[in-house]
Amino acid sequence: MDDPSLPTTVPAFADTASAPAAPGDTLSSPIEHPAQFVAWLRNVAPYVHAHRGKTFVVAFNGELVEVGRLTALVQDVSLLHAMGIRIVLVHGSRPQVQAQLKLKGIEAHFEHGVRITDPAALECVKEAAGEIRLDIEAAFSQGLPNTPMANAKVRVVSGNFVTARPMGIINGTDFMHTGVVRKVDADAIKFTLANNAIVLLSPLGFSPTGEAFNLMLEDVAVSVASSVKADKLILIGEEDGVRDAAGELRPELSMVDAEKMLSTGDIDPADADDLRYLMRACKAGVARGHLLPIGLDGALLMELFTHSGVGTMLARENLESLREATADDVGGIIKLIEPLEADGTLVKRPREVIEREIDHFTVLEHDGFIFGCAALYPFPAAGMGELACLTVHAEYREYGDGERLMKRIESRAKALGLTRLFVLTTRTGHWFIKRGFAPASVDSLPIERLQLYNWQRRSQVLIKTL
Repeated sequence: MDDPSLPTTVPAFADTASAPAAPGDTLSSPIEHPAQFVAWLRNVAPYVHAHRGKTFVVAFNGELVEVGRLTALVQDVSLLHAMGIRIVLVHGSRPQVQAQLKLKGIEAHFEHGVRITDPAALECVKEAAGEIRLDIEAAFSQGLPNTPMANAKVRVVSGNFVTARPMGIINGTDFMHTGVVRKVDADAIKFTLANNAIVLLSPLGFSPTGEAFNLMLEDVAVSVASSVKADKLILIGEEDGVRDAAGELRPELSMVDAEKMLSTGDIDPADADDLRYLMRACKAGVARGHLLPIGLDGALLMELFTHSGVGTMLARENLESLREATADDVGGIIKLIEPLEADGTLVKRPREVIEREIDHFTVLEHDGFIFGCAALYPFPAAGMGELACLTVHAEYREYGDGERLMKRIESRAKALGLTRLFVLTTRTGHWFIKRGFAPASVDSLPIERLQLYNWQRRSQVLIKTL
C-alpha cells in the first residue's frame, strides 16, 4: 500500500491466462520460474525508484525484540538502506525494562499507562535500552555469506539527538524521570543520513543539565519524523493496523477519515492511540504514516513494495481522485493500456497520439498511480460522442470503477451538449449493454468516424442515449 503504487498491471476487460506473481509471493527459484521472477522484479522496480532518497522513520516496540524478530527486521531495513532510502530507526524497550525491574525486585508503577520512572527504574531503563542498542548494532554488523546481510556495510550512528524535559507533576502524580521530547537536533540527523548512515535512537532523552529521561517510543518517533520532515513514519507494533468498531481493517485512511473514526468512536480502542500518533505526525508535515504488525515477517517490505500493503496507511490528503488527464499522465496511461493493445482488445495508440489527445482523457488516480482511464471524442455535428479506451487496473475491477469512469464521460458529453454516446468494442459488448448501451449498425456512426471504421476488426457498435 504505498505512495508510488506502480506495479505492472493487467487492466480490466483483458483476457489473461495467468497473472504474474505478486511482490510478496515466494518464488522457489528464479531459474525454475523465470517468467514469474522477471515479472516480480519489474513490479518492484518502480517502488525502488520512487523511494530512493526518501527519509523513513521506522519505530518498533520492545515486544518485537522479545519475540525474536529483530534480526529479520534489521535485514529488511538493511535492504531499504541499500536501495538508497534514508532510515531513522527508533526502538522501544518496555518489556525489557519490566524484566530488569523484576530481576532486581523493584515494583513497577504506572499512571494512565505511563511509567513513573523513579531513580531505580531509570537505571533499569538505561540498562534495557543499552542492551537493545548493542543488539541492533551487532545485527547490522553481521555479514555472513548466504544471508541477506552478505556484503552489507551498514554504518549505524547513535547519539544525543533528542533533548527532553520532565513530564512533571500531573494531577498530583510526580512522574519523576519520565519525560517528553523538547527538541530534536534535526540538522545533525540529516547530516548523518546524508553521509549514508542509519540513525539509531533509543527511548531516552537528555536535558541541558545532563539529566536522562525515559521517553515514550511513539513520542520520540513522531517528534523526529516531524523535525526532519520525513516522508514516512512507520510504527511496527502488536496491532495489525487500524480497525473500526466492527473489527474491519482499514488499509488506507485520509486525515478526514481518521478524524471521523475518532470523533464517532468507530475504532477499535486498541488502535486509537497509534492512530493519534500517526495523525500528529501527518499534521506536522509527514506525508504518510503506517501502522504494521510485528507478527508478520516481512511486513515492512510488503507494505512498501506492494500496492495493497499489509497494515494501515494514513495520508494527509485523499489518496484517490477522478479527474481530467494532464500531460504528466501520459506515461501512466500508456502503462495501463499496453496489455490490451498487445492482445488486440484496444487499437494501439502511439505515445505521440496520446500526448496530442490527452485533453480527451479522464483518469482515476490513486496516490500517484493511474489505475483507470477513459476518453471522450466529441462529434458535435452529429450530437454524438465516442467513449474510447475505457480501461481499469485488474485489482479494481470489482469496485465499480469502470462504471465511475463511464458516468464521468457521460457527464462530460452532456456538458458539451451531446445527446448520444457510442462505443466500438470487440470483446466487452455485454458489459456496455448491461449499462444502457444498445447494439446499432455501423451506419449509425457520425460520418467522420464511419470513414475511419476498421472493417478488419469488425468492432460492434453500441449507442446510448444520454
